[in-house]
Amino acid sequence: MIILWVSLFTYLVSAIWPVPKEYKHGDTVLWISKDTSFDWAGAGDVGTLKFQSGYEYGFRMHSNTQPIVQDEQSRRRVKRTGEAPTGDEIIDNAIYATKQTIFKKNFVPWKFHPRNWTEPNAQNSTYISTVKIEVLQDDPQDIAKPLAGTIDESYALELTEGGNVSITANSSVGIVRGLVSFTQLFYEHSEGGAYTPLAPVTIFDVPVFQHRGINLDVSRNFFSVKDIERTIDAAAYNKMNRFHLHVTDAQSWPLEIPALPELSAKGAYRPELVYTAEDFANLQYYASMQGVELITEIDMPGHTSSIALSHPELIAAYNVQPDWNTYCAEPPCGTLKLNSSNVDDFLKKLFDDLLPRVLPFSSYFHTGGDEVNKNAYLKDDTVNSNDSATLQPLMQKFIDRNHDQIRAAGLTPVVWEEMLLDWNLTLGSDVLVQSWQSDEAVAQIAAKGHKVLAGNYNYWYLDCGKGQWLNFDPSVSGQNWPYEDYCAPFHNWRLVYSYDPLSGVPAEHQNLVIGGEAHMWAEQTDPMNVDRMIWPRGSAAAEILWSGAKDADGKNRSQIDAAPRLSEMRERLVARGIGAEPIQMPYCTMEGNVCQLGYHP
Repeated sequence: MIILWVSLFTYLVSAIWPVPKEYKHGDTVLWISKDTSFDWAGAGDVGTLKFQSGYEYGFRMHSNTQPIVQDEQSRRRVKRTGEAPTGDEIIDNAIYATKQTIFKKNFVPWKFHPRNWTEPNAQNSTYISTVKIEVLQDDPQDIAKPLAGTIDESYALELTEGGNVSITANSSVGIVRGLVSFTQLFYEHSEGGAYTPLAPVTIFDVPVFQHRGINLDVSRNFFSVKDIERTIDAAAYNKMNRFHLHVTDAQSWPLEIPALPELSAKGAYRPELVYTAEDFANLQYYASMQGVELITEIDMPGHTSSIALSHPELIAAYNVQPDWNTYCAEPPCGTLKLNSSNVDDFLKKLFDDLLPRVLPFSSYFHTGGDEVNKNAYLKDDTVNSNDSATLQPLMQKFIDRNHDQIRAAGLTPVVWEEMLLDWNLTLGSDVLVQSWQSDEAVAQIAAKGHKVLAGNYNYWYLDCGKGQWLNFDPSVSGQNWPYEDYCAPFHNWRLVYSYDPLSGVPAEHQNLVIGGEAHMWAEQTDPMNVDRMIWPRGSAAAEILWSGAKDADGKNRSQIDAAPRLSEMRERLVARGIGAEPIQMPYCTMEGNVCQLGYHP
């Protein structure tokens, strides 16, 4: 038996994605049966557990061990109410998902072995009998909706050569992360069954960043509940813990607001392309069951043109033609009026309805604030000006009103960077600021004392490089040729992987960069291509956010090391029903380094 550090591996199948903090494995084959029991324990007496290189954390002894029966008949049903899941339910769901992944959503790893590879033989083999799970501390009440940094997601996983497994963590969510890694140790056999060739295994793992997310725009193109759930599944399997739902925009308002039913009735593309209040509750619950917090964004005051379809009196510069680009970033133009009591009344009614339905599942609410064009207020009859001196105090009042109501509802506001950097607003110290335009902006936000989310569009905008979705009048066609979009070229996985959220941020402010998100804007993405547009490039961002952009030696993470592991992660996503794009052709993954340019054996 051989013990190997994961960092020594190039093409051998040994992948855990994202790469753990510490990971050792051997080369002994163990099998796992559908009858393998998963036993877990809650909190008991406090002690201390040390693991590997001196890491230590509090733990509690076995108490109330509960064998979990994981058949379809006895599994607890997902709630359909406004109540968030408990830690016990999160673990129960994770154990069920683990067995589903190992036995029904797995793959034969032929692409990662030479052509003459022989699969392991199950005869006279050792089987894993029991997987013991220990939750080492009591979960906080907000286990399903934590503020960033309030939940410990670390875990330890040990698999002995004799087939004994333990997964320990300080929280239910940590157990979820450990079980995900556990599934990635196993492969399907072509004649049936599942095995790991990697025993013994020891892992200690902890994320570098507190906020690790995918942002999906569901307003420019509509995505079904199943599409969104599938994206949440993939995010969770990459150990992401946030799903940002950009649910309304200029083009459509697909979210049902029972107090304002006309918004979706008139603002959706079609009557059936609406997320009902029940859909919305179920999506939030579905995410939280996997340790993913769904953060809802209602973008404003810009990107609100769809409100004009039911409330034209609230919107300025609606659908200006032909020179729409003078007033907005993309058609149809329109912004909430900035000095209107009617707008205030509308937003109070909107938030009174929506925020209580968000509160059980999230600690955050995103109010947008990007790409507000000051020229639009030349057509705002409550302002009639594009002068910053006039507009800035009105925008401050607008944001203060919204954020005061959000705080009163028990939520923390999130805004795009323009509200702080372009409009020079005074934001509460609690406000989380999301950056997208540059690394310099991330540094500026942190310098102002705000927690910040990174996501530079030059790296983590997954829609870039598809070419223009606009058509060009012959009078301007020539000057816009060859019709590339503003954020071209296409951001391949290596570029995504090369991004460091801390780039350019002084050391004394880096603690304020709490994470980031990869963004999927939907002008040219719909249900037919959303999977391959996000995955596995989103996985590359997920590893940077979980493991950090630097390795243990302080060097940039190696795409040579990442490529075969990401190829394997892609196969795991495909096995889970996610249409992720391939990283390399099988010849490259089967033959090791032969596809490495400049390689000298």
